[in-house]
Amino acid sequence: MDTAVLVIPGIGNSGPGHWQTLWEATDASMVRIQVADWDHPVCASWVESIDTQARSTDKSLVVVAHSLGCLAFAHWAVQCRRSIRGALLVAVPDPNGPNFPKRAKGFSDLPLLSLPCKSVVVSSEDDPYGNPEYAKSCAEAWGGEFVNIGRAGHINSASNLGIWPRGLQLLDGLRRCVSM
Repeated sequence: MDTAVLVIPGIGNSGPGHWQTLWEATDASMVRIQVADWDHPVCASWVESIDTQARSTDKSLVVVAHSLGCLAFAHWAVQCRRSIRGALLVAVPDPNGPNFPKRAKGFSDLPLLSLPCKSVVVSSEDDPYGNPEYAKSCAEAWGGEFVNIGRAGHINSASNLGIWPRGLQLLDGLRRCVSM
């Protein structure tokens, strides 16, 4: 089955050293969503961008989201009409947490309903935006698998993961699982 991988970055759009950007450079099936403002995110706008990009392909869809992108994906997934095969959701931030960016609007009231696809939620022990307990509660509500990768900060460029081989393994496992 032909699969497109929809990449949903977080605030700031995952720069050149971010694992999402590095993955895109080596995998032509990956397509990054485009939003009007990466630095002053509005959930409704991001959800619309996800929907627009998802509707632009007739391929089977797998999502790779990071941080705020995970929240936007959850808001989109529970109301979309597009078939989604799987989602790798990395570093889910707590929209009610003390470090959640105040400039991000409309991401609270996170849908904690079963997602319409297989999902893997990845967390770090020392993520300043969302602790493992919060990420695990999201994984359980969404009907997904929870993976704690230890101490890796926000699992972003500052974490110095490079291409992040463990993340690629998780994505490959998800892709194999949903292609059956």
